[in-house]
Order: sequence, then C-alpha cells, then structure tokens
Amino acid sequence: MSLLEDLQRIQTFADLPEEQLAWLAQQGNEVCLEPNEVLTRAGDPADRMIVVLEGELQFRRDGGLVVGTGRARDVTGMLPFSRMTQFPVTGQAATRARVAWFSTSVFPEMLQRMPLLAGRLVAVLTDRVRAVTRLDEQREKLVSLGKLSAGLAHELNNPAAAARRAAAALGETLAVARENNLRLNQYALTSQQRESIARFERDTGRRAATSAAPVNSLEQSDREEPLTRWLEEHHVSEAWKLAPVFVEAGIGNRELETLVEQIGPEPLGEVLGRVTALLTAAALAREIENSTARISELVKAIKEYSYMDQAPEQEVDLHGGLDSTLTMMNYKIKRAGVTVRREYNRSLPRICAWGSELNQVWTNLIDNAVDAMSANGAGAMRKLTVRTARDPMGVLVEIGDTGPGVPAEIQPRIYDPFFTTKPVGDGTGLGLDAVSRIVLKHGGNVRLESQPGDTRFQVRLPLSRPH
Repeated sequence: MSLLEDLQRIQTFADLPEEQLAWLAQQGNEVCLEPNEVLTRAGDPADRMIVVLEGELQFRRDGGLVVGTGRARDVTGMLPFSRMTQFPVTGQAATRARVAWFSTSVFPEMLQRMPLLAGRLVAVLTDRVRAVTRLDEQREKLVSLGKLSAGLAHELNNPAAAARRAAAALGETLAVARENNLRLNQYALTSQQRESIARFERDTGRRAATSAAPVNSLEQSDREEPLTRWLEEHHVSEAWKLAPVFVEAGIGNRELETLVEQIGPEPLGEVLGRVTALLTAAALAREIENSTARISELVKAIKEYSYMDQAPEQEVDLHGGLDSTLTMMNYKIKRAGVTVRREYNRSLPRICAWGSELNQVWTNLIDNAVDAMSANGAGAMRKLTVRTARDPMGVLVEIGDTGPGVPAEIQPRIYDPFFTTKPVGDGTGLGLDAVSRIVLKHGGNVRLESQPGDTRFQVRLPLSRPH
C-alpha cells in the first residue's frame, strides 16, 4: 500500500483533495520499527511530524515512565503552531510499527497548499495539550497523596497502637480487680465498713479525674517514697506498684490513715488492690478515649482535606482547608523540627472554589517550605508561617518559611513543568506548575518573595470565581 493510500485511511487527512495528499505523501519518509526501537529521543530537536501507520508507539519520560501512546492512524510529534523546540519524551515502538514522518521544513508550504489541514492539526494539538495537562494533574495528585500517605499512616498508627495496648491492659486490670473482689468477700465486713470502702473508692476516683500530674519525675519520686514506706509498714503487698498509682490520684498517707481507722487493718491490702485496679482501669479508659478521639480527628481531617461526600465546587472556608492540610502533614512537619505559626484573619468570608484542589496548592507549598528548611541543617531556626489577610483582589494566603531562599536566577523558572532543584527522585518538578494552574483556574495569581531566611509564596484569590 502506498503512503497516499495510508493517509487517505486516516481521519485527519481523509476527504482532503487527492492532489494535496499526493504532494504530502511525496514529502514523507516511511520507517519500519521493531519492538523497543527508538524513533525520537528526549532532548532531540522537535523537527518532525509523525503519523503512525501501523502498530503502536510509547512515549516515555526520564526514568521510563510511560506518559502516552501513539496508535495506528494517530498524528503526533511536532505539529504546526506548536512552541515545542525539543522532544520532551522518548518515542519508541511498543510493537512492530510502521510510521511516516514529515520534516518541519515543509510546514509553511503544507499550510499554504492545504489550509483545511491546518485547522485539523490545530484540533489535534489542542487535544494533545488537554490530554498531557490532564495526565500531569493526575500524576501530581498521586505525588501529593504519596507525600501525605506515609506520614498519615504513622499518625494513625500511633493512636491506634496506643488504644490497642490500653485495651489489652484494661482486660488484665479488670481480671485483677475481680480477684481482689473475691478475696475481699472472704471478710465479714459490716455495712459501715462497706460504706467506708465505697466512699473511699468514689472519692479516690474523683481525685484521680481532677488531680494534676506531678511537675517532674523527681517530685513524683519524693511523693512515692513516704507512701511506699507507709504501705510496707501496714504489710500491703507490692507497695512499690501501688504507690505510683495513688500519687497520681492525689492520695497520701493522711487519706490512707483515715481509711484504716474506718475499716481496720485486715482487709486493707485487698481494698487498696481493688482501688488500684479501678484507678488503673479508669486511666486506661481515658487513654483509649483520647486515642480514638485522635483517630476521629485525623479521619475528619482527611474528609475535610479531600472534600469527601461534598460537591467539587462550593463555598469553602480557607482556614478549615489550611488546618486540615497542616493536620495531614503533621508527621513530616514534626519530623523536620518545624514549628508552625498561624496568623489567620478570621473575618475572611468563604470563597467559591474547588476545595480539594486548593488543598493541593497548600500541600505543595507547605511541603516545599518544609523541605527547604530541612536543607538548612541542624540547629537552624525552622518556622513555617501560614497567614491569611484581606486583599484588594479578594483574599491572600501566604506560606512563609525560614529556609535558604530561592536564588534570583532561577525564580523565573520555578513554575515551569518538570523544573526542580530537588535531588533526582525527590521531586517531579510538577508541584509549582500545579499550584500555578490551579490558582489561575480560580482567577487568582501566585507571587514569590524570597531572600535567605524569609521566603513567602503569596496566593491571591477572588471571592467568587470568574465565569
């Protein structure tokens, strides 16, 4: 089959006048490729339009990531009106393939001879830009999720593990309490003694719920010593184990002396053993409550961050989004030794926006700020400032850090796709590109002010998204 017949079977060229297609076919160069054979390499001059006649091509970025395919009857490569100067990806055959390529040198005459083709190639270029943009957005979302997942897993695992340990200890403590009950029932206690025991347990529980913890371990030890001695003098077994619990509950020798006067010395060991078990059980229950509350807080932050079960575009609270993002990134922030300062103007109104996409902006800016401060070295001041304010445009969100700053010579390039100063494998170069695109989508703008020790990304957004 001739190249002319091949072109006539492709939608982009179909129904064009035969004499025009015949001229175009004369300008083409046919190439047959074996699987994995390279057609174009990333960085080569963008000097040809490629038409896939048979088989399939794959386009890979550095590192081997497949970012696109070219199937039979697709038009790809350099197209008229494109500003591409170099091929950004490597094109190679995924299967046996046959392609035709046309040098960019024939474009001026091609567009003059075939004006209808010009409009079709513009449509192909537009579709390609849209597809690449969508792929980059999806990839950046996955990268953002990766930034959060490890830290979030750690943040969830800590309270979950604590709750599990406390639940296991609670079962053991209740078993000890039951054993003390059985032994205590062997005593022929009067109703007054039983009432005194119940009152002591009630008062001790109240003290434990309201007492303040000792200032430090030395003070804790100073309080435990006389109490341990008193318990040993009254032949209470495992005094060393009981004393810390009573100290934390605010119980001292005086309260125990009063108890002995009311119930006598015989049942003292069983009573104190049961009270200790009950105090321990209450403390474990509080630990479980605190741990599960932390898990609920994190789940709430996840839902708020992702706007789960909510409309994609709505009126959003900027401060809620910033706080949920900081919660999601808390592990990385703590691990880097960064302190967070919130300077919120709480009078700001809600704005009409895609909440989950704005949170992606905050994630990228905060992540970059933390990484920049981590590069400062040990001992350096690391402070992340998140500020909101009114602005003539609408609202201002500023993410500031005390890192080394962005050198002036690279500032014009920081929003370029795939430009990054991070080591290979640490950055995709898509973060600030995504920030720029999302903010622009909202009708806003991003501005950088940077000097050593003071870098600020300022995001300005309108109150309502322009139509």
